[in-house]
Amino acid sequence: MKNRFGKTAGLALACALCLLLTGGCAPSARPAASVQDESQVLLGFSQLGSESAWRIGNTKSVQEAAKRAGVQLMYENAEQKQEKQIKAIRSFIAYQVDVIAFSPIVEDGWDNVLREAKNAGIPVLTTDRRINTSDQSLFVGFVGSDFYEEGRKAGRFVLRKMADADHVNIAEISGTVDSTPMRQRGAGFRGVLEGDERFTIIASVSGDFLRSKGKECMRELLQQYGDIDVLFSHNDAMTLGAIEAIEEAGLVPGKDIVIVTVDGEQAAIDLLKQGRINCVVECTPLIGDIIMELAKKLAAGETIPRDTYSEERVFTEFDTDLDSLAAREY
Repeated sequence: MKNRFGKTAGLALACALCLLLTGGCAPSARPAASVQDESQVLLGFSQLGSESAWRIGNTKSVQEAAKRAGVQLMYENAEQKQEKQIKAIRSFIAYQVDVIAFSPIVEDGWDNVLREAKNAGIPVLTTDRRINTSDQSLFVGFVGSDFYEEGRKAGRFVLRKMADADHVNIAEISGTVDSTPMRQRGAGFRGVLEGDERFTIIASVSGDFLRSKGKECMRELLQQYGDIDVLFSHNDAMTLGAIEAIEEAGLVPGKDIVIVTVDGEQAAIDLLKQGRINCVVECTPLIGDIIMELAKKLAAGETIPRDTYSEERVFTEFDTDLDSLAAREY
């Protein structure tokens, strides 16, 4: 863990200057408690946004886990803007945090700011999503889901569900362009179905992981193609929007169109029980405790695994225990 003397002295000097110039320090958006207990691990966490119940659950998991672990958390919400996320990471570097963790909006464009973190001696964790860089030393590890395997799970369900079909038209609503889940879920899904000529992905459009865009995309897909047998949606928020469009078109979701979705929000599980969704591939946001455990190890100078994956399930219409599922936390 870093020596906090320099950090404490710097913040005290800044506040003293502020008192001289303004008569008092204005309240800071960042926690003043970061200078009160120098034995605590100080973690800077940049969340990419709050676009879905999944993301809100992920933020809650990180914040509550930090309290349980006694980790001092500096939290910033990038509101879906990469420039805000880069600015947040630079603020963490300026505060000399012990560890930086962030959920990257897209895969590319991080080298400069992460090199600044490396030069400052601050280890960086990527959470939930990955980055694309030629210098793998710019981050120490990844915490989250195996998105490629999630896509494969979705593909395997489609193979089972449509085993007796002569031909299957599939529409895909993917996530944010160039994000890790968008790329890897799509690749995993295609990897399972490739070589089977019965399956055709007739369209793949980005819904940016947003419910409103999921509805808009599905409406346009139905107007343009009409004959859609399967919808593979990369997250539950877009799926909920797509179901609205399907029902407005006079079709029955889960019957007229087989629906496969990813995340496992309570709303999706409820629709699975009702037969309006056929398969839910779990992608848990509840990774806060793992992040805190790894952050403490890094602050202590220990090494960690390069990849740490969550344990996740697949819920389908073929399951007999759906009614006994515990309530979701997101």
